[in-house]
Amino acid sequence: MQEFTYSDTTLMAESVPLRAVAEEFGTPLYVYSKRSVLDHCRNIERAFEGHPHMSFYAVKANANRALLRLIGEEGFGADVGSVGELHVALAAGIHAAKITFSGVGKREDEMTAALRAGIHAFNVESTEEIEVLDAIAGHEKKKARILLRVNLDIDAGGHAYVSTSLKQNKFGIPARQSAEVLRWAKGLAHIDVRGIHSHIGSQITKAETFLRAAEALVSLLRELAVAGIHLTDLDFGGGFGVQYRGYIAHPQIPVEEPEELNLSAATLIRTVAPLLRETNCRLSIQPGRSVIAHAGVLLVKVLYRKQTEDKLFVVVDGGMNDLIRPSLYKAYHQIVPLELFAREQESADIVGPLCESGDFFAIDRRIPRVERGEFLALMCAGAYGYVLSSNYNARPRPAEVLVDGSTRTLIRRRETIEQINEA
Repeated sequence: MQEFTYSDTTLMAESVPLRAVAEEFGTPLYVYSKRSVLDHCRNIERAFEGHPHMSFYAVKANANRALLRLIGEEGFGADVGSVGELHVALAAGIHAAKITFSGVGKREDEMTAALRAGIHAFNVESTEEIEVLDAIAGHEKKKARILLRVNLDIDAGGHAYVSTSLKQNKFGIPARQSAEVLRWAKGLAHIDVRGIHSHIGSQITKAETFLRAAEALVSLLRELAVAGIHLTDLDFGGGFGVQYRGYIAHPQIPVEEPEELNLSAATLIRTVAPLLRETNCRLSIQPGRSVIAHAGVLLVKVLYRKQTEDKLFVVVDGGMNDLIRPSLYKAYHQIVPLELFAREQESADIVGPLCESGDFFAIDRRIPRVERGEFLALMCAGAYGYVLSSNYNARPRPAEVLVDGSTRTLIRRRETIEQINEA
C-alpha cells in the first residue's frame, strides 16, 4: 500500500521520480498515487469479510473528480455536505442512489436538489431540519429517507476542532432524545425513517474509542427496539485515523515514531464490525481520510535559507493557503527531500511565503539539509489538502497530478492570476 518510497536516494511515486513531476508541472503541486487509492479502497472493503454494507466516501476529504471516479469504480458511494459536492459526485459517475447528504446546515435548495437527484438518504441533525425536509419532500411529491444523527457524548481525543460527538458540539441529537424524535418523525407524511447515524470525530487512532461508540450504538438500538422503534440502517460514520509520522523511512532521514503501530482503517473496522453486526442492521461507513490521505503528497520548492540568531528558517514556495492543516490544527506531516545527499541533519522551521506568522508547515523539525532550488515533499497530504486551499495573498491554487505506474496525468490545472481576478 505504500507507493511513495525512496529508490536509492530518489523519492518515487510508484515508478515516477517526484523531482521529474515537480520540474514538469511546477510547485506547489499535489501528486497522487492511483495504486494507493485503489489499495486503500480494497483493504477497507475486505475488512467487512463479506458482510453486507455500504461505504460512502466522504467527499469533503478530497473532491477531485478524477479521484472520485476511481473511488466510485471500486464500488464506493459518496457522502456529501453541500450541493456542490453532490454535483461533483454525480459528475464523477457515482449514482445518486449511492449518495448520502450530511451536515448541520442544509439549505432548502440543497435539499430540493438532492431529492430530485434521488439520493440514498439524508443524515439529519435537528427537528427543525426534519420539518423543513418534510415540507420540501411534500412539495416535490417524494418521501425523504433519513437517518437521525445521534450525539453519543464520547470524547474521541485529538484537536478540539475535529471533535464532533461531545454534548457541546453542534452535531446531532442527544442520544437520550432519539426515541422521542424518531417516533415523531415516523409520523410525518413525507419522511421515511430508516435508521441512525453517528460520527464521533476525525483522525481517531485508538480502537478503544470506536469500540465505545459501537457499544453505545448497539445499546441504543436495543433500547429503541424495546420502545417499539425498529430501524433497518446503522451508519457508523468515519474518522478512521491514519499514520502521519514516520510514514516513509530511509537511513538519511530522521527516524519518526508513529502514533500507533499497525494503524489502518481496516484494523479499526475489524475491531467494531462483529459488534455492529449484532444489530442486524444494514451497515454503512463514511471513510474519507483513510482512503485518500496516504495517496497524496504536496511538493514545494525551497526558495531561501534564512539563519537568525535563534532560528534556521527554510522558506518554501507553498504556504498555509495550499495546506492549512499544520496552521489550523497543529497537524503533523512528515517532510522529506525529493533527493537525498550526503549532508548533515539540521533543525529548522519550514515556512511559507505568506504574510502571516502562522504560515508554517513545521516548527523545529529535524530534516536533512536542503539548499535553494531543491524540493521537499509533505507526506500524507491527500486528505484535507487542496479542498481547504485558498487564494489568500491572491495566490493561485496548485495543480494536481495523478501517477499511474510510470505515467503522470494532470487532473487539475494550476489556477491562474486571471481566474482569481475574474469578477
